[in-house]
Amino acid sequence: MTEFNNNDIPLEGTGATNTDAYRRGNGERTINNPDNFDVEAVRNKEDASLTSREEALSRMRTAQSIIMSPELFEKLYLSPERAVKGNLRQTFANPTPLAILSHAICASPLGCDLMGLRGSGQFGAASTGAYVFIGGLLLVLSGIFEFFLGNTFSFVVFCSFGGFWFSFAGTLIPFFNSIGAYSPTGDSQVVGVSTKSFQASFGFYLCFWALLVMVFLICSLRTNVAFFLIFVTVEAALLCLTIAYFVMAEGKNSLGQNFVKAGGGCLLTCGLVGFYIFTVLMLSAVDFPFQLPVGDLSHFLKR
Repeated sequence: MTEFNNNDIPLEGTGATNTDAYRRGNGERTINNPDNFDVEAVRNKEDASLTSREEALSRMRTAQSIIMSPELFEKLYLSPERAVKGNLRQTFANPTPLAILSHAICASPLGCDLMGLRGSGQFGAASTGAYVFIGGLLLVLSGIFEFFLGNTFSFVVFCSFGGFWFSFAGTLIPFFNSIGAYSPTGDSQVVGVSTKSFQASFGFYLCFWALLVMVFLICSLRTNVAFFLIFVTVEAALLCLTIAYFVMAEGKNSLGQNFVKAGGGCLLTCGLVGFYIFTVLMLSAVDFPFQLPVGDLSHFLKR
């Protein structure tokens, strides 16, 4: 390795010896030039060398800014790592915590309502506004942001569940008359909800949602344990509610109500798991001294 001080810069690749160097002094450059080599070429080579080194350092800094363990990536994006052009993930905030929070804040009270805790009930109608502005709106917005970050799985899941909360709220809002249409008068919410036609129809809606969530559940085997548990509990809740409405449509109200309570318990569990994932994501967002595990599954099934 060539050694030099602040006043001597070796000229590599020019045929000059160690004594043939730039001399810096008083802000001027002078060169010992016994061999009459091209001074301008030497200066250009030096500038090019400095530029090359700066570019290399810049690339190193950029690379360091995106290196993360698979476990950390799963916490931040909840989907297997994919190559995405640009540096959007370093430029914009992570929308996943907002989506998880919006789902958890709606699923948890609905689960309590379905179980009838402390006298609650009426299918969670008291939280209809939350289903629209928190469960629906925030989930759809989060899904759109995930789309621009290149996270296809999160984009589809968040937008789908945003649509679910919108549609569920629409069923409860009298303006849409989704329930009242089944009453003999065509406008009674109270009568319509207990009719066989409404219960069977709503049961089919929940049934096909259970089919969709099953696809999400299978795909979540490539994410992490916490996210997988969310889909397990949602799937269980949908199956219980599907059975409940089909059973009640046959006149077995007592048995149906037991399945409704079971579905509420699964939905409450889903909400609590969501709060756990939200806590994990927020701790990572503020670079907390310790991190909570989520159980990386991205290497469980090889691509």
